Amino acid sequence: MDNDSLVNAAQRGDDAAFYRFITLHQDKMYRIAFTYLKNENDSLEAIQEVTCRAYMQLHKLKEPRYAGTWLIRILMNYCADEINKRSRRNGRLQAMAVGLESHLSSGESELLEKVVLESAIEKLDANYRDVIQLKYYHDLTITEIARTLEKPEGTIKTWLHKALGGLRKRLEKDGESHE
Repeated sequence: MDNDSLVNAAQRGDDAAFYRFITLHQDKMYRIAFTYLKNENDSLEAIQEVTCRAYMQLHKLKEPRYAGTWLIRILMNYCADEINKRSRRNGRLQAMAVGLESHLSSGESELLEKVVLESAIEKLDANYRDVIQLKYYHDLTITEIARTLEKPEGTIKTWLHKALGGLRKRLEKDGESHE
């Protein structure tokens, strides 16, 4: 059964079809959740919660062909809510101490660069962060991102351009402050 048929059957009350639909998207959902939440348990919990939400709201889905992007959008909204809860609860993590780079091996230095980049991405506006993560972490095309975020392709291109420019400026600024 293809994706559309599974969704149609699930909307008619076929729980087995809904299970197969979720199973088809499970790996992608996990990768996206892990990108946002950076923790296996939190990512699995996100999938569980999003599966429940999707099941409860399945009757509202008008276009079965967009069920995959609808599911991912629910997941992204859930992850954004969880990140906001974390930041309110835990506060923001501070930047690495000045001069730390000189004490690191090359592997540790690469890890630090990755942490700095991820930190810079986290500080972007939510729309820009979503576009960067979907494009570069999940290899979605501009068209797929536009469909997922329910925005015109031109808007996605603009957000991507602005996000990359913002990252460049932030990383240059951070680089100067560590020298």
